[in-house]
Amino acid sequence: MEKLEKTLEEWRAMLDPEQYNVCRLSATERPFSGKYNATKTDGVYHCVCCNEPLFDSTTKFDSGCGWPSFYAPIGASAMTEIRDTSHGMIRTEVKCARCDAHLGHVFPDGPPPTGLRYCINSVCLNLEPRE
Repeated sequence: MEKLEKTLEEWRAMLDPEQYNVCRLSATERPFSGKYNATKTDGVYHCVCCNEPLFDSTTKFDSGCGWPSFYAPIGASAMTEIRDTSHGMIRTEVKCARCDAHLGHVFPDGPPPTGLRYCINSVCLNLEPRE
């Protein structure tokens, strides 16, 4: 996969203010406010910054946490994981492998078959419904 690199100024011009704050500055959208939190549409979720496929809707589940949750990414190379010690916690941040957009975090409390919960900000995603 070819890495996509842009300056913060280029990202700011391309994204709306909330997308920029979450994807490029690692902010978080308010729980239960995102457009994909309760979505049941069949399709593929792509990175809003670079259009890289990240999650298939077949791995989405209702975790009750207030953000879209998935038990697996679309592929092992879709994202990178980074140790996050901000806010007095130890968590694992997930970023798009292609453009380094902050997506959310992954936790070890998800359902089978992986036992993982990828807790992802809706503003980081674009859903392409399946035909």
